[in-house]
Amino acid sequence: MFIDEAIIDVAGGNGGNGCMAFRREKFVPRGGPSGGDGGDGGTVYLRASHHTNTLLAFRYNPRYAAERGGHGEGSNRHGRNGADCIVDVPVGTLVYDADTGECLADLTTDGQMVAVARGGRGGRGNARFASSVNRAPRRHEPGQPGERRTLRLELKLLADVGLVGYPNAGKSTFIAAVSAARPKIADYPFTTLVPNLGVVGLENYRSFVIADIPGIIEGAHEGRGLGLQFLRHIERTRLLLHLVDVSAMAAHDPVTAYDAIENELAHYDPELAARPRLVVATKQDIADPARTAALERHCQQLGVPCFPVSAVTGEGIPPLIQQVARRLFS
Repeated sequence: MFIDEAIIDVAGGNGGNGCMAFRREKFVPRGGPSGGDGGDGGTVYLRASHHTNTLLAFRYNPRYAAERGGHGEGSNRHGRNGADCIVDVPVGTLVYDADTGECLADLTTDGQMVAVARGGRGGRGNARFASSVNRAPRRHEPGQPGERRTLRLELKLLADVGLVGYPNAGKSTFIAAVSAARPKIADYPFTTLVPNLGVVGLENYRSFVIADIPGIIEGAHEGRGLGLQFLRHIERTRLLLHLVDVSAMAAHDPVTAYDAIENELAHYDPELAARPRLVVATKQDIADPARTAALERHCQQLGVPCFPVSAVTGEGIPPLIQQVARRLFS
Protein backbone atom coordinates (compact mmCIF):
# COMPACT_ATOMS: atom_id res chain seq x y z
CA MET A 1 0.00 0.00 0.00
CA PHE A 2 1.30 3.48 -0.89
CA ILE A 3 0.65 6.15 1.73
CA ASP A 4 1.81 9.70 1.03
CA GLU A 5 0.37 11.59 4.02
CA ALA A 6 0.33 10.93 7.75
CA ILE A 7 -0.34 12.74 11.03
CA ILE A 8 1.94 12.01 13.99
CA ASP A 9 2.34 13.31 17.56
CA VAL A 10 5.84 13.90 18.89
CA ALA A 11 6.99 14.78 22.41
CA GLY A 12 10.41 15.72 23.68
CA GLY A 13 11.42 14.26 27.03
CA ASN A 14 10.78 16.26 30.18
CA GLY A 15 13.82 17.53 32.05
CA GLY A 16 14.67 15.84 35.36
CA ASN A 17 14.04 17.64 38.62
CA GLY A 18 16.88 19.26 40.53
CA CYS A 19 17.64 17.68 43.91
CA MET A 20 17.63 19.27 47.35
CA ALA A 21 20.18 17.53 49.56
CA PHE A 22 22.78 18.33 52.20
CA ARG A 23 26.01 16.55 52.92
CA ARG A 24 25.79 14.31 55.97
CA GLU A 25 29.26 12.81 56.27
CA LYS A 26 31.24 11.89 59.29
CA PHE A 27 33.99 14.33 60.20
CA VAL A 28 32.63 16.86 57.65
CA PRO A 29 31.00 19.62 59.70
CA ARG A 30 28.66 22.01 57.97
CA GLY A 31 28.73 19.91 54.84
CA GLY A 32 26.48 22.28 52.95
CA PRO A 33 24.07 21.77 50.01
CA SER A 34 24.82 18.87 47.66
CA GLY A 35 21.74 18.53 45.44
CA GLY A 36 22.64 17.81 41.80
CA ASP A 37 20.97 19.08 38.63
CA GLY A 38 18.39 17.11 36.72
CA GLY A 39 19.27 15.69 33.28
CA ASP A 40 17.99 17.22 30.06
CA GLY A 41 15.16 15.47 28.24
CA GLY A 42 15.81 13.78 24.90
CA THR A 43 14.86 15.35 21.56
CA VAL A 44 12.74 13.82 18.78
CA TYR A 45 14.41 13.93 15.36
CA LEU A 46 13.10 12.99 11.93
CA ARG A 47 15.72 11.48 9.62
CA ALA A 48 15.41 10.96 5.87
CA SER A 49 16.28 7.40 4.89
CA HIS A 50 16.34 5.46 1.62
CA HIS A 51 15.44 2.35 3.58
CA THR A 52 11.78 3.37 3.76
CA ASN A 53 9.60 4.59 0.88
CA THR A 54 6.14 4.96 2.40
CA LEU A 55 4.45 6.67 5.34
CA LEU A 56 2.26 3.62 5.98
CA ALA A 57 3.90 2.72 9.31
CA PHE A 58 2.90 6.06 10.77
CA ARG A 59 -0.78 5.23 10.31
CA TYR A 60 -0.39 2.40 12.84
CA ASN A 61 2.18 4.01 15.15
CA PRO A 62 1.52 7.77 15.22
CA ARG A 63 3.10 8.67 18.59
CA TYR A 64 6.81 9.18 19.25
CA ALA A 65 8.41 10.38 22.48
CA ALA A 66 11.98 10.87 23.64
CA GLU A 67 13.17 9.76 27.06
CA ARG A 68 12.83 12.06 30.05
CA GLY A 69 15.91 13.22 31.93
CA GLY A 70 16.88 11.61 35.21
CA HIS A 71 16.41 13.48 38.47
CA GLY A 72 19.40 15.00 40.22
CA GLU A 73 20.76 13.21 43.30
CA GLY A 74 22.69 13.98 46.45
CA SER A 75 26.47 14.36 46.53
CA ASN A 76 26.13 16.68 43.52
CA ARG A 77 25.25 13.83 41.17
CA HIS A 78 23.82 15.06 37.88
CA GLY A 79 20.77 13.28 36.52
CA ARG A 80 21.21 11.24 33.34
CA ASN A 81 20.26 12.99 30.08
CA GLY A 82 17.31 11.38 28.29
CA ALA A 83 17.92 9.40 25.10
CA ASP A 84 16.92 11.02 21.81
CA CYS A 85 14.23 9.48 19.60
CA ILE A 86 15.20 9.25 15.92
CA VAL A 87 12.37 8.46 13.50
CA ASP A 88 13.19 7.43 9.91
CA VAL A 89 10.99 8.85 7.15
CA PRO A 90 11.25 8.47 3.36
CA VAL A 91 13.56 10.79 1.44
CA GLY A 92 11.35 13.51 -0.03
CA THR A 93 9.20 14.01 3.07
CA LEU A 94 7.89 17.48 3.86
CA VAL A 95 7.28 18.14 7.57
CA TYR A 96 4.52 20.57 8.59
CA ASP A 97 3.28 21.77 11.96
CA ALA A 98 -0.31 20.53 11.79
CA ASP A 99 -1.61 23.38 13.97
CA THR A 100 0.06 26.36 12.26
CA GLY A 101 0.67 24.96 8.78
CA GLU A 102 4.34 26.04 8.97
CA CYS A 103 6.74 23.95 6.90
CA LEU A 104 9.45 22.82 9.32
CA ALA A 105 11.65 20.88 6.93
CA ASP A 106 11.99 19.40 3.45
CA LEU A 107 14.01 16.21 3.83
CA THR A 108 15.47 15.64 0.37
CA THR A 109 18.84 14.02 1.21
CA ASP A 110 19.52 10.62 2.73
CA GLY A 111 20.60 11.09 6.36
CA GLN A 112 19.27 14.65 6.63
CA MET A 113 17.81 15.27 10.11
CA VAL A 114 15.57 17.86 11.74
CA ALA A 115 14.69 18.33 15.41
CA VAL A 116 10.90 18.46 15.70
CA ALA A 117 10.37 18.30 19.51
CA ARG A 118 13.20 19.40 21.78
CA GLY A 119 13.61 18.02 25.26
CA GLY A 120 13.13 20.11 28.37
CA ARG A 121 16.08 21.43 30.35
CA GLY A 122 16.85 19.74 33.64
CA GLY A 123 16.14 21.68 36.82
CA ARG A 124 18.96 23.00 39.03
CA GLY A 125 19.70 21.39 42.38
CA ASN A 126 20.03 23.36 45.59
CA ALA A 127 23.84 23.31 45.38
CA ARG A 128 23.48 25.82 42.55
CA PHE A 129 21.88 28.38 44.84
CA ALA A 130 24.50 28.45 47.60
CA SER A 131 26.01 31.87 48.21
CA SER A 132 27.97 33.73 50.84
CA VAL A 133 24.75 34.89 52.46
CA ASN A 134 22.77 31.68 51.97
CA ARG A 135 24.88 28.73 52.99
CA ALA A 136 21.97 26.27 53.21
CA PRO A 137 19.59 27.02 50.32
CA ARG A 138 16.46 24.96 50.10
CA ARG A 139 15.61 26.14 46.66
CA HIS A 140 15.67 23.71 43.73
CA GLU A 141 13.97 23.64 40.33
CA PRO A 142 11.68 21.17 38.59
CA GLY A 143 12.62 20.04 35.11
CA GLN A 144 11.09 21.87 32.18
CA PRO A 145 8.58 20.01 30.02
CA GLY A 146 9.61 18.87 26.55
CA GLU A 147 8.05 20.26 23.40
CA ARG A 148 4.91 18.58 22.09
CA ARG A 149 3.73 18.88 18.53
CA THR A 150 1.34 17.39 16.03
CA LEU A 151 3.02 17.03 12.64
CA ARG A 152 1.68 16.43 9.16
CA LEU A 153 4.05 14.45 6.96
CA GLU A 154 3.68 14.73 3.21
CA LEU A 155 5.74 12.62 0.82
CA LYS A 156 6.80 13.99 -2.55
CA LEU A 157 8.78 11.50 -4.58
CA LEU A 158 12.11 12.64 -5.96
CA ALA A 159 12.20 12.22 -9.73
CA ASP A 160 13.85 14.02 -12.64
CA VAL A 161 11.06 13.35 -15.16
CA GLY A 162 7.32 13.10 -14.59
CA LEU A 163 4.74 11.39 -16.82
CA VAL A 164 1.30 12.97 -17.22
CA GLY A 165 -1.66 12.11 -19.41
CA TYR A 166 -5.13 10.65 -19.53
CA PRO A 167 -5.77 7.19 -18.06
CA ASN A 168 -4.78 4.45 -20.50
CA ALA A 169 -2.45 6.82 -22.41
CA GLY A 170 0.34 4.24 -22.13
CA LYS A 171 2.32 5.69 -19.19
CA SER A 172 2.77 2.37 -17.37
CA THR A 173 3.81 0.58 -20.56
CA PHE A 174 6.26 3.38 -21.31
CA ILE A 175 7.96 3.35 -17.90
CA ALA A 176 8.19 -0.45 -18.07
CA ALA A 177 9.84 -0.19 -21.50
CA VAL A 178 12.52 2.35 -20.51
CA SER A 179 13.31 1.19 -16.96
CA ALA A 180 13.21 -1.81 -14.65
CA ALA A 181 9.93 -0.65 -13.07
CA ARG A 182 7.12 -3.18 -13.36
CA PRO A 183 3.82 -1.36 -12.81
CA LYS A 184 0.45 -3.00 -13.37
CA ILE A 185 -0.48 -2.83 -17.07
CA ALA A 186 -3.95 -3.56 -18.46
CA ASP A 187 -6.22 -2.41 -21.29
CA TYR A 188 -8.60 -0.47 -19.05
CA PRO A 189 -8.34 2.97 -17.39
CA PHE A 190 -6.97 3.58 -13.88
CA THR A 191 -4.76 0.49 -13.74
CA THR A 192 -2.19 2.75 -12.01
CA LEU A 193 -3.49 3.52 -8.53
CA VAL A 194 -0.24 4.64 -6.89
CA PRO A 195 2.88 6.44 -8.21
CA ASN A 196 5.66 4.31 -9.69
CA LEU A 197 9.35 5.20 -9.98
CA GLY A 198 11.78 3.86 -12.57
CA VAL A 199 15.49 4.47 -13.17
CA VAL A 200 16.52 4.95 -16.80
CA GLY A 201 20.14 3.96 -17.41
CA LEU A 202 22.30 5.92 -19.86
CA GLU A 203 25.82 5.53 -21.15
CA ASN A 204 28.80 6.82 -19.15
CA TYR A 205 27.15 5.55 -15.96
CA ARG A 206 24.54 8.27 -15.97
CA SER A 207 20.87 7.76 -15.18
CA PHE A 208 17.69 9.63 -14.35
CA VAL A 209 14.56 8.82 -12.36
CA ILE A 210 11.14 8.87 -13.99
CA ALA A 211 7.81 9.02 -12.10
CA ASP A 212 4.49 7.64 -13.34
CA ILE A 213 1.38 8.85 -11.52
CA PRO A 214 -2.29 7.82 -11.91
CA GLY A 215 -3.95 9.30 -14.98
CA ILE A 216 -5.57 12.72 -14.84
CA ILE A 217 -9.07 13.33 -16.16
CA GLU A 218 -10.97 16.48 -17.04
CA GLY A 219 -12.30 18.10 -13.87
CA ALA A 220 -9.50 16.68 -11.73
CA HIS A 221 -8.91 20.08 -10.10
CA GLU A 222 -12.49 19.79 -8.76
CA GLY A 223 -11.72 16.42 -7.16
CA ARG A 224 -12.60 14.01 -9.98
CA GLY A 225 -10.43 10.96 -10.56
CA LEU A 226 -7.14 10.02 -8.89
CA GLY A 227 -4.39 11.90 -10.73
CA LEU A 228 -4.64 15.26 -9.00
CA GLN A 229 -4.19 13.59 -5.61
CA PHE A 230 -0.72 12.45 -6.69
CA LEU A 231 0.42 15.46 -8.73
CA ARG A 232 2.57 16.54 -5.79
CA HIS A 233 4.92 13.71 -6.72
CA ILE A 234 5.96 15.43 -9.94
CA GLU A 235 6.31 18.92 -8.44
CA ARG A 236 10.05 18.35 -7.95
CA THR A 237 10.64 17.14 -11.51
CA ARG A 238 12.67 19.16 -13.98
CA LEU A 239 10.94 17.88 -17.11
CA LEU A 240 7.47 16.56 -17.96
CA LEU A 241 6.55 14.00 -20.59
CA HIS A 242 2.94 14.48 -21.68
CA LEU A 243 1.76 11.17 -23.14
CA VAL A 244 -1.15 11.27 -25.60
CA ASP A 245 -2.86 8.19 -27.04
CA VAL A 246 -3.08 8.52 -30.84
CA SER A 247 -4.33 5.00 -31.54
CA ALA A 248 -7.46 4.41 -33.57
CA MET A 249 -9.15 3.12 -30.40
CA ALA A 250 -8.34 6.17 -28.26
CA ALA A 251 -11.33 7.47 -26.33
CA HIS A 252 -10.35 11.13 -26.90
CA ASP A 253 -9.24 13.22 -29.84
CA PRO A 254 -5.50 13.77 -29.23
CA VAL A 255 -5.58 17.57 -29.51
CA THR A 256 -8.57 17.79 -27.17
CA ALA A 257 -6.91 15.37 -24.75
CA TYR A 258 -3.67 17.35 -24.73
CA ASP A 259 -5.39 20.68 -24.07
CA ALA A 260 -7.60 19.18 -21.34
CA ILE A 261 -4.64 17.81 -19.36
CA GLU A 262 -2.69 21.04 -19.77
CA ASN A 263 -5.71 22.93 -18.44
CA GLU A 264 -5.83 20.68 -15.36
CA LEU A 265 -2.13 21.25 -14.69
CA ALA A 266 -2.63 25.01 -14.93
CA HIS A 267 -5.49 24.86 -12.44
CA TYR A 268 -3.39 22.77 -10.04
CA ASP A 269 -0.18 24.81 -10.17
CA PRO A 270 0.73 27.41 -12.82
CA GLU A 271 4.43 26.80 -12.14
CA LEU A 272 4.00 23.10 -12.90
CA ALA A 273 2.10 23.97 -16.08
CA ALA A 274 5.05 26.12 -17.19
CA ARG A 275 7.59 23.34 -16.58
CA PRO A 276 9.56 22.28 -19.71
CA ARG A 277 7.89 19.36 -21.43
CA LEU A 278 8.00 16.97 -24.35
CA VAL A 279 4.89 15.49 -25.95
CA VAL A 280 4.86 11.75 -26.60
CA ALA A 281 2.42 10.38 -29.18
CA THR A 282 2.02 6.83 -27.87
CA LYS A 283 0.90 3.49 -29.33
CA GLN A 284 2.43 4.01 -32.76
CA ASP A 285 2.12 0.27 -33.41
CA ILE A 286 -1.67 0.76 -33.64
CA ALA A 287 -1.73 4.50 -34.37
CA ASP A 288 -4.15 6.41 -36.56
CA PRO A 289 -1.81 8.43 -38.82
CA ALA A 290 -4.33 11.27 -39.05
CA ARG A 291 -4.44 11.59 -35.26
CA THR A 292 -0.65 11.57 -35.03
CA ALA A 293 -0.40 14.27 -37.68
CA ALA A 294 -3.04 16.43 -35.96
CA LEU A 295 -1.18 16.24 -32.65
CA GLU A 296 2.16 17.04 -34.31
CA ARG A 297 0.65 20.13 -36.01
CA HIS A 298 -0.82 21.28 -32.70
CA CYS A 299 2.51 20.85 -30.91
CA GLN A 300 4.33 22.69 -33.69
CA GLN A 301 1.98 25.66 -33.26
CA LEU A 302 2.69 25.62 -29.49
CA GLY A 303 6.43 25.21 -29.95
CA VAL A 304 6.51 21.91 -28.01
CA PRO A 305 8.54 18.97 -29.42
CA CYS A 306 6.47 15.88 -30.23
CA PHE A 307 7.87 12.34 -30.37
CA PRO A 308 5.83 9.47 -31.88
CA VAL A 309 6.75 6.26 -30.02
CA SER A 310 5.64 2.71 -29.43
CA ALA A 311 6.58 1.26 -26.05
CA VAL A 312 5.61 -2.21 -27.37
CA THR A 313 7.95 -2.26 -30.39
CA GLY A 314 10.50 0.30 -29.16
CA GLU A 315 9.86 2.61 -32.12
CA GLY A 316 10.92 6.18 -31.36
CA ILE A 317 12.14 5.39 -27.83
CA PRO A 318 15.91 5.98 -28.35
CA PRO A 319 15.54 9.51 -29.85
CA LEU A 320 13.15 10.47 -27.06
CA ILE A 321 15.49 9.23 -24.30
CA GLN A 322 18.40 11.05 -25.95
CA GLN A 323 16.40 14.28 -25.99
CA VAL A 324 15.44 13.82 -22.32
CA ALA A 325 19.10 13.26 -21.42
CA ARG A 326 20.14 16.42 -23.30
CA ARG A 327 17.51 18.44 -21.45
CA LEU A 328 18.60 17.09 -18.06
CA PHE A 329 22.39 17.01 -18.39
CA SER A 330 23.32 19.76 -20.85
